[in-house]
Amino acid sequence: MKFNFLEKKLQIDPEVKAYAERKIGKLDKFFRQESEATVVFSTERGRCRVEVTLKNNGMFYRASELTNDMHASIDSACALIERQIRKNKTRLEKKLREGAFEREIKPDFIPAEAEEAGEEDLSIVRTKRFSLKPMTPEEAVLQMNLLEHSFFAFRNMDDGDSFSVVYKRKQGGYGLISGADVESAT
Repeated sequence: MKFNFLEKKLQIDPEVKAYAERKIGKLDKFFRQESEATVVFSTERGRCRVEVTLKNNGMFYRASELTNDMHASIDSACALIERQIRKNKTRLEKKLREGAFEREIKPDFIPAEAEEAGEEDLSIVRTKRFSLKPMTPEEAVLQMNLLEHSFFAFRNMDDGDSFSVVYKRKQGGYGLISGADVESAT
């Protein structure tokens, strides 16, 4: 497993990083190919926050924990990710196409600087660019839940690779928005 450590406004001891590598490295047993882990250490109101993002074959698992001790935060984040992996790996194998874990798709996350929009209400404060992965709506919902987002953009394999977005509805359940050509939409 490859590790990327980020420290936000604090200095982390090498011993804590080694502990994180040992604990998070145990999660590698769930995957057939090498995974990449990004660990972000920060403090919030005197408490220790650890954010772990694990990437394997285009799937992302994320957990964030805030405790009084950095070691406890690492342990809690690892437990959360392990629970996510166990819960969703079975779902993926049963509901989705064969080989969902073996595919290697590399999304290109390229943060760009925000542009001034003129008015305060319409200003864009962050821009992300990434490649849209072709998948089914069910796989997109699963990926959205793993990332703990409220929406997820993807290329819909069931609709001719059209641009689509799945989202969580306030009333419960999920919604799907699919793009259409201007000519075919009229």
